[in-house]
Amino acid sequence: MLDGGTRAGPSSWPAVDRSIALRAGLGQAVSVTLVALLLGVLLPTAFFEDWGWLAGPGAWAACALAVGTWLGLAPLPVLAGAALAGLPSLAAVLAGQHWAGAPLGVLCFALWCGWLAGPRGARAVTA
Repeated sequence: MLDGGTRAGPSSWPAVDRSIALRAGLGQAVSVTLVALLLGVLLPTAFFEDWGWLAGPGAWAACALAVGTWLGLAPLPVLAGAALAGLPSLAAVLAGQHWAGAPLGVLCFALWCGWLAGPRGARAVTA
């Protein structure tokens, strides 16, 4: 273990800060859930039928930026990771299983953020 036990050693997840990955995953899962519930209560179903293609990715990106800011990560790499992590959700939507991809997307985003904060990606952490 390196860095006081927060980074994985060479035998497990090299270059991923597990503490950041865990907080990023929890933060993204909670924030996306809260935003989805809030939008679901405030907006009619017709809104999502017409604008869901924009509202979903927009909410995902906004939540990712909020989580990245909370974790002290640079915004552009966080947005890039959010876009890549959103691809499993897009595949699930195209397959007709809208929410099936969200847990995998959260996992991918968490690992991306952990990588950003790890030794090789440390330049993406704001001071």
